[in-house]
Amino acid sequence: MPYVKSYGPIQEINFLASAQFTAFTYQVDDAGVTANAQGRKIVPAGTVYPANDATAIGILLTDTDVTEGPQPGSVLVEGWILEARLPVAPAAAAKTAMPAIKFKKVV
Repeated sequence: MPYVKSYGPIQEINFLASAQFTAFTYQVDDAGVTANAQGRKIVPAGTVYPANDATAIGILLTDTDVTEGPQPGSVLVEGWILEARLPVAPAAAAKTAMPAIKFKKVV
């Protein structure tokens, strides 16, 4: 019998504005990530990867658990995003560094 542990309810906010997007796998670093109430280090979906500055490549498509160290994560590099639904607004330099990602205002 497999061991399964519940970490409570999961909240997923859809920040995609279109069903068409391109995502690639990148190594998500655990440096600077603080543990949540359950002791897990989770980098939330919608986080600008690798940093919210001119080095930005894309936006994390799914939550990535880096409790045990760096882990592979899905990074959106092309598509339409609802900017207001991201956990942290992208900086102007990050938007410039990601020309294939289009930001749409929520109406």
